Amino acid sequence: MESRDDIVLVSAVRTPFSKFDSPMKDIPSIKLGEMVIREVMNRVGLQPEEIDEVNYGSCLPAEFALETDVPGRQATLLAGFPGESISLSLDRACCSSLTAMRLGIRGIKAGELKIVMAVGSENMPRCPHLAPGMRWAARLGHLKLIDPLFYLGYDAMGFNTIAVDAGEVALEYGITREMQDEWAMRSHKLAAKAYAEGKIKVGEELMPVEIPRKKGEPLVIDKDECIRENTTMEALAKLKTVYGSPTITAGNAPPISAGSSALIVMTRQEAEKRGLEPLATIVASVCAAAEPRYICTIPAESIEKALAHTGLAIDDMDLIEINEAFAAMPLVSTKILAQDNAGKWDKLKERTNVNGGAIALGHPVGSSAARITMTLAHELKRRGGGYGAAAICGGLAQGEAVILKV
Repeated sequence: MESRDDIVLVSAVRTPFSKFDSPMKDIPSIKLGEMVIREVMNRVGLQPEEIDEVNYGSCLPAEFALETDVPGRQATLLAGFPGESISLSLDRACCSSLTAMRLGIRGIKAGELKIVMAVGSENMPRCPHLAPGMRWAARLGHLKLIDPLFYLGYDAMGFNTIAVDAGEVALEYGITREMQDEWAMRSHKLAAKAYAEGKIKVGEELMPVEIPRKKGEPLVIDKDECIRENTTMEALAKLKTVYGSPTITAGNAPPISAGSSALIVMTRQEAEKRGLEPLATIVASVCAAAEPRYICTIPAESIEKALAHTGLAIDDMDLIEINEAFAAMPLVSTKILAQDNAGKWDKLKERTNVNGGAIALGHPVGSSAARITMTLAHELKRRGGGYGAAAICGGLAQGEAVILKV
């Protein structure tokens, strides 16, 4: 039953997600953030001074460090927010933009805020190499450079590379390399189909990114750049595993991308006052964490925790979005949610990532959680409504999940 105190999603937008060597690689993540901040407000006629708080997720500090720090503060000021505006820059790895939304919901429920924006922005291809010790380097001798994107792990502090943990745990759950490759191929084919059917388009989920050129009209990027409709199992099988993982390859992992996403939430009462039709009601928004090794199980655990807050069951979910940090994540997590029931697992997989996922669309890490949320809301609406769950894993087995009703 609807309540005027319900928290509702009223606006959601993202840029296209890039391939590694895209022209988007030179746009600072702060500028990508500025783009979606402007657009998500314009779509519902809000002004910067009406937004009580902006929570801004970004989890590659080496990239935004090129512009120093506080990326959320910089992006909001560039987008025309007054100096008195409140923003928070946060890093909860890939969970960040859903964490940003959840923190805003807390503020609304506490009566401190009325309208909150959650943003996630990342430009992974722009991440520079690091030269530790260079400030105090001796006059003679070689300097060592570190690539923060290499391994995509936490080995400097003794933790495993994410690809190793995910691949090993996938095998523990009976998820083979072939099954992961099959899921990757499915992701590309479903994403291509979604585009062909007009499900992913500018004006709904997407906004275009315009890149000025010295001569001629600006270059316009208006679609995700990494979809490979003609991917085959034979091609995927030829790829070598990466970083010592037993199953993870470049083919069953997402591309390294640039992109930004933004959401606006408020109470139903506030939306009614402004004449805004909600995209979805946020039934629950939760965080979770597990032992660092079990990063590919945490989406399931996050969904289970969210369901426990609602009294709903996984069978009540008409659709599921689980971010494809690797193909292992949706496969392991849906198997856990199915409680190892083969028939139920098949049905859950059919309802999961029905328009493809990050393996095809891209995974600019800080912005992906907001992306799966808006993707879920739009697809539920196209299907006439219902319940849906979206979940994402983040580095060292952090999790975030949201239950939506449309």
